[in-house]
Amino acid sequence: MALEHPPENVKYDEEFITNSQGSKLFTCKWIPIKDEPKALIFIFHGYGMECSITMSSTAIRLVKEGYAVYGIDYQGHGKSSGLDGYVENFDDIVNDCNDHFSNICEEEKNRRKKRYLLGESMGGAVILLLHRKKPEFWDGAILVAPMCKIADDMKPPAAVTTLLQGLSWVIPTWKSFNITKDIIEIGFKEPRVREEIRKNGYCYKGPPRMRTASELLRVSYDIEQRLSEVTLPFIVLHGEDDKVTDQQVSKELFKVASSTDKTIKLYPGMWHGLLCGEPLENTEIVFSDIIRWLEERTKLGNPRAETLNKVQADNLSLNRNNKL
Repeated sequence: MALEHPPENVKYDEEFITNSQGSKLFTCKWIPIKDEPKALIFIFHGYGMECSITMSSTAIRLVKEGYAVYGIDYQGHGKSSGLDGYVENFDDIVNDCNDHFSNICEEEKNRRKKRYLLGESMGGAVILLLHRKKPEFWDGAILVAPMCKIADDMKPPAAVTTLLQGLSWVIPTWKSFNITKDIIEIGFKEPRVREEIRKNGYCYKGPPRMRTASELLRVSYDIEQRLSEVTLPFIVLHGEDDKVTDQQVSKELFKVASSTDKTIKLYPGMWHGLLCGEPLENTEIVFSDIIRWLEERTKLGNPRAETLNKVQADNLSLNRNNKL
């Protein structure tokens, strides 16, 4: 999970962009050097995390399989600007990701490539809301322990939740005094990984801020109520011993989503952090399932590319005829 330096056949770049609100956001990408990428994968980190270090091993693993990978740190996360761990409005995160990743997709070199979304925990929630914003734009999603519902053991009692929502408007940046569970301790099985996250100065480790906690509860409840609206192809992966997000709602997503192409993988004995928090042999199982899912769909071809090629051919033919 520690920063994995890209091998010689992987090009890594970083860039700061400015969002519509004038905030500076950190972005990064991992690109195959020798071969044209098979497809684009956009990664979404979890709450309190960041993409360039905690998700570097995931990105490099995918690039070695031939994919181009792009990441972004949300406002208040990682190397992006904003108060650490503060989410004033979850919609801002969704809009920032939509703007940046859509621009990448519309670059001429990328317009004919398939577009996949990969998110872990809160990142899975961002993906589902991004899909809701543009239902036909993305070609598939990999949802790793998605935050469709926060586990009941992680949530405060109902009366406290009501109080929290009120206080979130009065003292939004204060740290919650009633949410004390250590997500790092219960989310990542490997002690080495827990230690690396605690040493990572770009990861937020304190209690959720009032407004942040309120927004996470709001968004997870909204997603849980609208699972049937999911239509894009997806694979959802969840550890059966996850104590952070609720695996039962991942099962419900698989059951009720309107998608005609949907897959679920449940892993007995595995925790929340499937991409980097498990022993190596478990991580290999998870990545094998992810890569197999990607390969099966990428080799089917891309109707978008066929449409663009036809339009281009028609335009060339029209130009020739006009010259005669």
